[in-house]
Order: sequence, then C-alpha cells, then structure tokens
Amino acid sequence: MVLHCQEAFVTLADPKMEILVNFYAHLLGIEPVSHIPHRYAEFQLPSLRLGIFQPKPTHISEFSSGGKTGMSLCLEVQDLEAAIAHLKRLGYPPPGDIITASHGREIYAYDPMGNRLILYEIPGSISSD
Repeated sequence: MVLHCQEAFVTLADPKMEILVNFYAHLLGIEPVSHIPHRYAEFQLPSLRLGIFQPKPTHISEFSSGGKTGMSLCLEVQDLEAAIAHLKRLGYPPPGDIITASHGREIYAYDPMGNRLILYEIPGSISSD
C-alpha cells in the first residue's frame, strides 16, 4: 500500500494564533484567503498553503512542547538583505548572520511564537528590474 497524496500544506498551531496571523500578513504582504478569528487562517503562497489554527483547549498540551522542533518554514526570497530589513522593521530581526549553504545564501529567523523561518536566496535570483 502506498499513500497517494494529492496535495499537502503546512499548519502552525498556537493558542495565540492571531499574533501569528498578523505577523505572517505583514511578513508576506498578503491577507489570509480564509480567516475565522481565533480558529483558523490560511495563506496561499506559490506552491504552498500555510494554515494557522488555535488548538481546542483540550488539545493545547499536544502543541506546547516548550522546546524547539525540527520543522522550519523555508521561504525563497529574491533579495535576502531586503527580506532581513523587512523582518527588522516588523520587530523580529534574525539573531544570526547570513550563511552560505549548498543551495545559496540563507538566514534563520523566528516568528513571534518561536517557529523557525529560513529565508534563502538562490544565486542569480535577484531581478534587475
């Protein structure tokens, strides 16, 4: 038996989900395509749906590990320095320096709830317009 997946998307759970909705709306410069306050919001990105939800009170313990997870939301950007400046304006400056990985330059950042973001720029991806 093989799982035949038709589509996939990522969700982030947090009791304070509206803080995340606000952060991602400002970070991405788009509003959620769906938003039920204090329950669920969904952003449509190229090749990805990002859902944010508030767990039911009976399930909060499942999502509050207190530690970091191995998951990262990786976002390809055209201009890494401009993306870093945008994060700084939002009040969430990346704590480290730009590093060079096998696929290009990247930096780690964190959303208001501590979920790791990896912003990366592929060589030659800066447009000249």
